[in-house]
Amino acid sequence: MQTQSVHKQYISTQVSTADRLQLVVMLYDGAITFLNQAKEKMAAQDASGKGLFIGKALDIIAELNASLNFQEGKEVAANLFHLYNFMTAHLTRANLNWDTAALDDVVKIIIQLRDAWEEVCQSSKRGEIKEVTEEQQTLTPRANLGSLVV
Repeated sequence: MQTQSVHKQYISTQVSTADRLQLVVMLYDGAITFLNQAKEKMAAQDASGKGLFIGKALDIIAELNASLNFQEGKEVAANLFHLYNFMTAHLTRANLNWDTAALDDVVKIIIQLRDAWEEVCQSSKRGEIKEVTEEQQTLTPRANLGSLVV
């Protein structure tokens, strides 16, 4: 029991000391972990476990989608928006149809995104790119994109 508490404290420290780029990588890592756990639950015919872990991955994808900045990100943000929506629909179908191949498809996409963000994170650490701070962002409202206000 104490080991679990130490682990939670370690994770909490990691999150609280990470920059925004590292947080995105950590979110991708979490989604990958949850989808792999959902696949294990599918193999064990555990419907509630499958739904729980797919739901957690969907929550992460929704958070990533909601955090997109279309003013700064332009085409990249729009592409990620469509990709996140595709993954959401794919995971919903995977959950309904017990489709492990669909889970694998989404995990492959997330791994590619995670690796790309990790590369950006490393470039930022080397000073090759600069992260825009909150103070540097304008306070203009973001675009309204259908039912999602970003």
